Amino acid sequence: MGELSESALPSDPLALFAAWFAEAHASGLAEPNAMILATASGDGVPSARTVLLKGYGPQGFRFFTNLTSRKGRDIAENPRAALVFPWHDLYRQVRVAGPVSELPREETAAYFRTRPYGSRIGAWASENQSGVIPGREVLERRYAEAAERWPDPASGEAEAPEGDAAGAVPLPDFWGGYRVEPESIEFWQGRRDRLHDRIRYRRAAPGDPEGWVAERLSP
Repeated sequence: MGELSESALPSDPLALFAAWFAEAHASGLAEPNAMILATASGDGVPSARTVLLKGYGPQGFRFFTNLTSRKGRDIAENPRAALVFPWHDLYRQVRVAGPVSELPREETAAYFRTRPYGSRIGAWASENQSGVIPGREVLERRYAEAAERWPDPASGEAEAPEGDAAGAVPLPDFWGGYRVEPESIEFWQGRRDRLHDRIRYRRAAPGDPEGWVAERLSP
């Protein structure tokens, strides 16, 4: 187990997150960028699920999803969220909380183009994400229809229909990205006898993009 000492803390919590994130990758953890995303509807009904972190920086933590899904609807009604990175094997956890905003479409489109072909087709197949469907065959049919419309050029199969480019799977209008702007970031380091280290960074002042206050919390 490690430790968190105030004397060794960086002034910027993203510097500490970057160091821990790199160690999580180096440790061989499965999906080190997996994070629990918690949202709540406009009337306060909570919901949580695992999504993948697709980038972070001074402006926040980014992820991509179906905009009409349960989480998308929650964010539209109540644009705040919490994230948890549960790195259990390292006896570490990071919690992030703050407002959520939708990413510019050009940023989402640039990321969408980097996704594997199957994932891009899958986004179209799961248009009704979080909605009830009668069976898996609905997904498979939608996938097959999208794959027929935008064939994988690597497959060497039939050409795309007139007007569609093979492999050029377009960005669905119901798919996009979000950024969680941290107002607080808490680092949890497991210690013996459950006397864990908990250091929380919070904004020194509302809207201050750089100033942070670090404080120790009781475990």
